[in-house]
Amino acid sequence: MPEETATSPRPTASFRRVLRLQDLILYGIIIIQPTAPMPVFGVVSQQARGHVVTAVLIAMVAMLFTAISYGRMARVYPSAGSAYAYVTNEIHPSLGYLTGWSITMDYLLNPIICTIWCSKAAGNFLPFIPYPLLAIAFALLFTVLNLRGIETSARLNQWLVYSMGVVVAIFFGYATAYLLRQPHLTGIDFLRPFYDPQTFSVGALSSGTAIAVLTYIGFDGVSTLSEEVENPQRNILLATVLTCLITGVLASLEVYAGQLIWPNFRHYPDVDTAFVYVAARAGGMLLFTIVNLTLLVATVGSGFGSQLGAARLLYGMGRDNVIPRKFFGKLDPIRQIPRNNVLFSGALALIGALTLSYQLGAELLNFGAFIAFMGVNAAAFIHYCVRQRKRAWTDWLPPAAGFIVCFYIWLNLSRPAKITGSIWLCAGLLYGLTRGSLRRRPESAIS
Repeated sequence: MPEETATSPRPTASFRRVLRLQDLILYGIIIIQPTAPMPVFGVVSQQARGHVVTAVLIAMVAMLFTAISYGRMARVYPSAGSAYAYVTNEIHPSLGYLTGWSITMDYLLNPIICTIWCSKAAGNFLPFIPYPLLAIAFALLFTVLNLRGIETSARLNQWLVYSMGVVVAIFFGYATAYLLRQPHLTGIDFLRPFYDPQTFSVGALSSGTAIAVLTYIGFDGVSTLSEEVENPQRNILLATVLTCLITGVLASLEVYAGQLIWPNFRHYPDVDTAFVYVAARAGGMLLFTIVNLTLLVATVGSGFGSQLGAARLLYGMGRDNVIPRKFFGKLDPIRQIPRNNVLFSGALALIGALTLSYQLGAELLNFGAFIAFMGVNAAAFIHYCVRQRKRAWTDWLPPAAGFIVCFYIWLNLSRPAKITGSIWLCAGLLYGLTRGSLRRRPESAIS
């Protein structure tokens, strides 16, 4: 064979397209987790006045429309699977920048709500330890793990999902046995989780739905695998939609059982960890311990994983000098991790855990998420219905309906969440104006 010369073309490195449709769906479920509705159950139950199932199902409709838009935009930009990229390229760099700024808030808030929930769940086992000490312990735990460069492997994630699936099955078994032992339950009782005329309120249901969307957060991660998928034009769209659908059905069954077991939404021992008390009523201390421990372990994994994600997002922005490069754009020379950003996000997690409630943290996270979702729906509508002038209802209905439903739910976030989120957006707007980021089209947003 002839020797390779200096002018011979070298093969370009690229991802292998090896992921099948079922691989993508499994990945989406791993991100969302089979126990996703359990941590928010109590908050949604009180906010929606007992209509958790209805809130979860309405949220699923909004996410299904948005999932279609994500899947269709992944066809257009197969190597840039993010709301930031879609909005920047299809609408305007300034709106793309604000979308990215909103996503940054999501990344920074995720470790905060994980710290809050872990501290509350650990308090169920260790009630003699004050909450602030537990919050400090978990914020330090997440930070130390990330400073050591520890990352959860994909295989460990899969085993964790399988374990959570087993726990969900065990819960359903205990829940069914408990409900069969309640002879006073009537047909009307089985319908109340969907609609109870004594407590139903459109406003309350809308507010609960705005929090219930947290159940689905992460489904858009499927689109980031576009370059490694067999037939991405077909499978990304199908996997994104099916991930939302499977999550919605499973979540609805979980909260339906929970509402039947504990119908009085006004009296939970602790609203943030209400579902573990539902488990205790159905299966005693054994099931209480299993569910509490499972959710605690899962949230610990989510906590340090989300903190690492926040640190890397800040590093990418710092490296591009969107935020100060001297602090955020530096890597530790030994461990090759963004040490400053890990410490920064860890400090924010601790401050947030000591000053925010779980509900406000969740609503703030959804404030940014819904801006991203509305942006993706708007980008899909503009690309297919304005630029390509397609007029079939299958082209305009999903993005239009997705935008309207997401906008309605976003409007029903609590007033404190909207005020705080708006302050964050204004800060980003001012910062972008001073650095010229509103007019810049970064290469990372271009497919």
